[in-house]
Amino acid sequence: MKLLIDFFPIILFFAAFKLWGIYVATAVAIVATIGQILWLRHSHGKVEPMQWVSLGVIVLFGGATIALQNETFIKWKPTVLYWLMGGTLAAGQLFFRKNLLKTLMGSQLDLPEPAWRVTNWSWIAFFAVMGVLNLWVAYSFDTDTWVNFKLFGGMGLMVVFVIGQALYLGRFMKADEAGGQ
Repeated sequence: MKLLIDFFPIILFFAAFKLWGIYVATAVAIVATIGQILWLRHSHGKVEPMQWVSLGVIVLFGGATIALQNETFIKWKPTVLYWLMGGTLAAGQLFFRKNLLKTLMGSQLDLPEPAWRVTNWSWIAFFAVMGVLNLWVAYSFDTDTWVNFKLFGGMGLMVVFVIGQALYLGRFMKADEAGGQ
């Protein structure tokens, strides 16, 4: 259910784009993100900081897309979000000596420090590459191809990356189990 809520604005954006075009889809994405925030606030009592950032970015870039009738702004939105996420993880590590992934997930995973460090830098690299890849697709192909990439390519690459991370972290979990016996 959480995954559906997380991808709700993207799915509605995709459907609205296929039916009515980029400007209606952008407006739908803005409204869907506001609805997502309201639903999370109502059902969980709180909204994660990254979801607030996402709302701000979609309102800013989506609003510019609609007001200026220029789809370039909405095409930059995923890149800005990817780079904000990667930049936040990198800033935490470099400037504050804090692994934000460990802070967020440390209660769910017991990993040695080197595994946390590799995982953190892997996500930073993934977000950086995804930001560049989004721009490459946006500027090298038509809008329809970019929208398809945004939904299928982006999600597909995320799934492949998460599986790779799980396999990598599984090594540490097996080593921990073997050491505990």
